[in-house]
Amino acid sequence: MKRVVGNAQPQESAWTPCSWKSKPIKQQPEYQDADGLEKALEKVRTLPPLVHYKEVDSLRELLGKASEGKVFVLQGGDCAERFIDCTQEAIESKFKILLQMSLIIIWRSRIPVLRIARMAGQFAKPRTSTYETLPDGKKVFSFKGDNVNGFDPSDRTPNPERLVSAYFHSASTLNFLRSMITGGVADLHSAPEWKLENVLSLETRQEYEQVVGQLSEGLKFLRAIQADTTDSFKSISLFTSHEGLLLSYEEALTKKVGETYYNLGTHFLWIGDRTREVDGAHIEYFKGISNPIGIKCGPTMTTKDISILVNLLNPNKVPGHLTIITRYGANNVRTLLPEHIRAVKATGIPVVWICDPCHGNGVVTSSGIKTRRIGDIFDEITATFEVHEKEGSILGGIHLELTGEDVTECIGGSDELDSEQLSRKYETFCDPRLNYTQSLDVAFLLSKLLRERQII
Repeated sequence: MKRVVGNAQPQESAWTPCSWKSKPIKQQPEYQDADGLEKALEKVRTLPPLVHYKEVDSLRELLGKASEGKVFVLQGGDCAERFIDCTQEAIESKFKILLQMSLIIIWRSRIPVLRIARMAGQFAKPRTSTYETLPDGKKVFSFKGDNVNGFDPSDRTPNPERLVSAYFHSASTLNFLRSMITGGVADLHSAPEWKLENVLSLETRQEYEQVVGQLSEGLKFLRAIQADTTDSFKSISLFTSHEGLLLSYEEALTKKVGETYYNLGTHFLWIGDRTREVDGAHIEYFKGISNPIGIKCGPTMTTKDISILVNLLNPNKVPGHLTIITRYGANNVRTLLPEHIRAVKATGIPVVWICDPCHGNGVVTSSGIKTRRIGDIFDEITATFEVHEKEGSILGGIHLELTGEDVTECIGGSDELDSEQLSRKYETFCDPRLNYTQSLDVAFLLSKLLRERQII
């Protein structure tokens, strides 16, 4: 009997890692050097996997628990990683904010947290237009992420060698993440040593220090009865994820294990809201890999399409294989989410529901700066919880664009940033991110909402 894991296809299926090439495709770079592209992809094919397939299987099992409300998913990281940010400080800051957010949620809600970082591969970004016009009238390719071209207008020609650079920057990031975990950075006994210098709000800092203080007292008791020696106190599980946008690159990272295909460039991939056409290349590629996969669901998603996509992407009804990441905007949640929940329920296919409260809440200030209001993000999170509860469904996690640094890209939060302060430290090349304090604000809100609902 053939082993079918996740959404793996039996041998007689016509699906192959390159069958997506027969479908219409969007958001791909216009490479001018075909030979250079094939050379770069061949190099990626010959390099070792970035993750192990057993890690991928483990994540799927944990996501299955999230679909039942037994685990809460915390997925977060940069809008788009940059090669120049592949540094100790930048990686540490994102790692530690995910740790601290998860600690707040676990301690206050008593619900286990599954951490998935938007790291070690989140380099490509979809854009509205292939080209942009500079102030001097010159037309250049749009910046599509560091694995495609450079942010500097003089470096906009898509360069296939950047795909190889993306692999090695991903490998370096993964290596340091793993070394921090094995080195004890995540040890709960070290929680009082986690730095809070980036937390601008005194109230948030005091609230967090209260959580850490309570945890430390609990650990002292466990130490006294010699019950704090298990690995669960000293280490964590951390998985990586990115949008599977550049299909030629993702295909090069796809390996066959037995009768099953895995993308071993990351643990979890998602399809963006701009590339989820039912008959498109991205759906064709994703339907054949065994990784846990996600699909972004925005205001333009119809109930018909979501039903078709759920059936295409998880026909074997494997728990934890398919995640729906909703991103409506705060004003649209109560109108759109109920009908989507009902449409998915009607298929009988299990999914993990995750809320992305960032992407649907973008605004532009009067001075032309892209930003997001923390109040809108809070409203979307709260409304999503309420709708799932009303529909007898479970919100299994949160998907955030954040950084562990003291940037000024989003308005509001407990540090009370206003539009006039955005220019102080506005560093993103793409979308605005939650800063350190704002990320902790979200963690406190999540812990409150989860505790109130007593999911487990």
